[in-house]
Amino acid sequence: MTTSSPPPPLDDADKQWAIRLFRKSVLKRNKLANVTKRLPDPHGLRCLDIGADNGVISYYLRKRGGDWASGDLSPTAVQSIAQLVETDVHLLDGGRTPFADDEFDVVIIVDFLEHIEGDRGFIIELRRILKDDGLLIVNCPHAKNSLLRRFRLWVGQTDEKHGHLRHGYTEASMRQLVDGQFAMTESWTYSKFFTEALDTLITFAVGILQRGKADDGPSKGVLLTGDDLRRQRKAFKLYSVLYPFFRFMTWFDALLFFRTGYCFTSTHRPIAQDDSKRA
Repeated sequence: MTTSSPPPPLDDADKQWAIRLFRKSVLKRNKLANVTKRLPDPHGLRCLDIGADNGVISYYLRKRGGDWASGDLSPTAVQSIAQLVETDVHLLDGGRTPFADDEFDVVIIVDFLEHIEGDRGFIIELRRILKDDGLLIVNCPHAKNSLLRRFRLWVGQTDEKHGHLRHGYTEASMRQLVDGQFAMTESWTYSKFFTEALDTLITFAVGILQRGKADDGPSKGVLLTGDDLRRQRKAFKLYSVLYPFFRFMTWFDALLFFRTGYCFTSTHRPIAQDDSKRA
């Protein structure tokens, strides 16, 4: 399903606000760095990003070159992405996509699989649209139990609140998920306690600012859009003032080299299949 009437793009001032906010989000910057860690030069390639939050990750991916499409689960997310990148943005439902067989050289999934019921079916669909020599990059929450997770549950930041149908994935569960369709070539975790504790605080604050905001369909959790930026400029300016302190606190993650992170990224190569298995 595609957007039938794309929203007007953000003006330059609002677009710069969205980009400035992204630059002051340690977690989102780390997310972009990790999904592009093994991304080949996209020039001359047809690429797809799915689930890229409010569109800024899509924006930065497109700046790298290549021919990109984008998609997400909720109309609000799709509208926000379209306001930043303007073209080739699609509303997806976790089932059949509007793309042709073998259309893409690269597919990047950012925090999407945990939001859909049929994650295995969607992996099969991704295999259909990805070329035999293509590359799949998946970013998702790392399923781990911890004191921080218990605190998040205590303050109401539940999987349900974030629209998660499952807590996340591990290397073993991801291998099981893609079995027969893709071969995992590499995996790693990132974003440790201090970064995640900061994100917990920010999520709590943004949730207060967005209290009463209408729900438009499948939840993708707390999502900051261009409209939010316009309504809450003073709050974002205050956050910008506090950001250097927040950034300093996340450097302590380096002391936790012996612990796994709260985010999981993996790369995958398609397994060759005959046409009968692609039905």
